[in-house]
Amino acid sequence: MASVIGKRVGGRTYYYLAKTERVNGKPRITSQRYLGTAEDIAAGLDGAAGSPDGTWHLAFGDVAAVWSTLERLQVRAAIDEALGARSVPIGTYLALAVLHRATAPGTDLAQWWAESAASRFVRPRVPAAAVHDDEFWRATRRLTRPQLERVEDAVAARVRAHVGEPILLAVDVPNFATYAESETAAASPAGLSTVVTRDGAIPLASAVYRREGAVPFGVAADRLAGRVSGPVTLVFETGQHAQLDLDDGRHFVGAVPLGDHPELLARPASARRPVEPGRFAGVTALDTHATVSGAVRRVILTHSAKLHAAQARGFAQALSSATRQLDGLALALAAGTNRRPRDQVLTEIARITRVRWVDRVVPTRLTGTRPAELRLEWRVDEKARSRLDEEYFGKQLLVTDHDWPVADVITAYRARYHLDSTFRQLNGPFVAATAPRRHWTEHRIAVHSLVSVLATAVTHVMRQEADRAGLDLSVRELLDLLSRIGETVLRYPSTGGRPRTRRLLTCRDEVQQKLFDLFDLGAYAP
Repeated sequence: MASVIGKRVGGRTYYYLAKTERVNGKPRITSQRYLGTAEDIAAGLDGAAGSPDGTWHLAFGDVAAVWSTLERLQVRAAIDEALGARSVPIGTYLALAVLHRATAPGTDLAQWWAESAASRFVRPRVPAAAVHDDEFWRATRRLTRPQLERVEDAVAARVRAHVGEPILLAVDVPNFATYAESETAAASPAGLSTVVTRDGAIPLASAVYRREGAVPFGVAADRLAGRVSGPVTLVFETGQHAQLDLDDGRHFVGAVPLGDHPELLARPASARRPVEPGRFAGVTALDTHATVSGAVRRVILTHSAKLHAAQARGFAQALSSATRQLDGLALALAAGTNRRPRDQVLTEIARITRVRWVDRVVPTRLTGTRPAELRLEWRVDEKARSRLDEEYFGKQLLVTDHDWPVADVITAYRARYHLDSTFRQLNGPFVAATAPRRHWTEHRIAVHSLVSVLATAVTHVMRQEADRAGLDLSVRELLDLLSRIGETVLRYPSTGGRPRTRRLLTCRDEVQQKLFDLFDLGAYAP
């Protein structure tokens, strides 16, 4: 049964629409909806509200989804427990920094807070003055490197409890971030060694390093393995296998140069088999053995239709650019006014044809000895171009000591690509200090790295959950879809007190509604 009840507060009566039901034989109020004062109700009945006289838009979907995940993982509590009792709520500051980095990287913290709905649902309420870059750095300035590691380990423990005991991979990301004091200042590149889950590429432990004097990847992986207490598989890129001892007892999954195994590249497409089309659409693989680093090992030759198409497009653009440059050079030489010696012209030809396999399909011939007599001839070898398309495009050659299914080997190897993509999204091409007085000290880089890694962990947990719900999305696609669920605030004219407002969420398509339900955004809706 529904009824209207009034509550007297501060000399004024506020009305509610109450729903009453019998509970254990006794009438109880089970829900109530605020209606306002008598004047508000009268204005609504009379239609006095009319049309809104102003609106503004707040970021909601991505902010609420990331915050929901942070709360489910109990990130704030994990951080505060790791650091012990402190006068400043570091857990809240770091959680808000992670939320900001995941949803609006590169923007001013205070501006983001003002333009998002987070201030409405983050509890306990955080004053706007506290959500500021200066306040964040002031709150974190005394955190030591061991404390930052404890924070990361504490959050990793919550992630592992959430996703189950995962298979662990050690991955090197050499292009993690590039720091500069401004957009025009000299850059300082940094890499990241990290241990991630095989399923989802969720970071659990990490160590940032400067390019100069960096420890070898294998050494860094061993140090990180001690923090995660479990067997770790090394994942390496083409060329790194020469720096690693593949017979030292550590598990590995990595790539080796295609050119080292022409006999495998020549195998027909019919020798490859589809790899779990539900997970890897358009991917086929040949599971075999070959000699790598002096021993016969398991190798998997993969072919991706998507990668093939991307490489073919890139090669076509490179070939078009190279042929235009060769045409221009040939015409300049034919004019007979060249003064450069033969060696310099040969160097120029090599520079033009060195990109993206162009030198494999464009044979050149430079005739003459004296500068004015030099002439250039070139052509596109269509047979070589066809061989390149058939034997190289779309292919990768993986080596491993695991007996995992092919799909799991590919998943492990692709972990770095997922990380690299997310870090590029969170850090941009480089991270610039927001004002000349802010310098990228080792401490600031360590704090920034922790926030980036935690933001990656949270968004990768979200991506994994979406994938298990049948939505194959990258982190960028996931957050983009969520960000389109905005909150619109309608302001109506005052009826004697403060202007009244109404909040609405933007319409959602089928996928957005599925994400809305998956991340329980209704709990944060206005």
